[in-house]
Amino acid sequence: MLVRQFEVGNFSNFCYLIADEQAKEGLFIDPSADHDLLLKEAASHGLTIKYVVNTHHHIDHTMGNKEMVRRTGAKIVIHELDAPWLLATPPDMLEMFGAEASPPADILVSDGQRIQVGNVALQVIHTPGHSPGGICLYADGVVFTGDTLFVGAIGRTDFPGCSYPELERSIRTKLYVLPGDTVVFPGHNYGMRPTSTIDAERRTNEFVRG
Repeated sequence: MLVRQFEVGNFSNFCYLIADEQAKEGLFIDPSADHDLLLKEAASHGLTIKYVVNTHHHIDHTMGNKEMVRRTGAKIVIHELDAPWLLATPPDMLEMFGAEASPPADILVSDGQRIQVGNVALQVIHTPGHSPGGICLYADGVVFTGDTLFVGAIGRTDFPGCSYPELERSIRTKLYVLPGDTVVFPGHNYGMRPTSTIDAERRTNEFVRG
């Protein structure tokens, strides 16, 4: 499995390229900005991009959907509970971020489903709290946590549709139960380092201790 992490845009967002290099199939997780950079990396591996996967509906993670779909033909994937919100971003928010509204989702997923490119399968873990349909994506040894779990922190819970009790429950019951050496790839570069592990977050995360 090919994994590439990119810090993109003006909000310290992390985007991820995930691929099966033999099958030449890949996907992007939250490709919100810097599309030339992302697509150049995909092209360097000869990849066809099948999916744009949004970990949740917030504009800083979805504002690249329209352009990425236009340039790749990829299908937009999001949790079924966040799909309506994807089309409901207020115009003033779009203007503030200098963003275009996302097209509607092509594929709706729920907890336990898999998103597959070649022989690489990412398991959908529904982790509500930061948004109703927030998801993390797990494969052996790695988990992409969006804005659910950061390095040393957690996602905000003061937006519409957020809930701290739900977020805490999601982290404790869905993420902290993963193997301790699982590498955590967060949705923003907000920590002291760009990645962590489940064991490190259980021991040291001041917001949700394991």
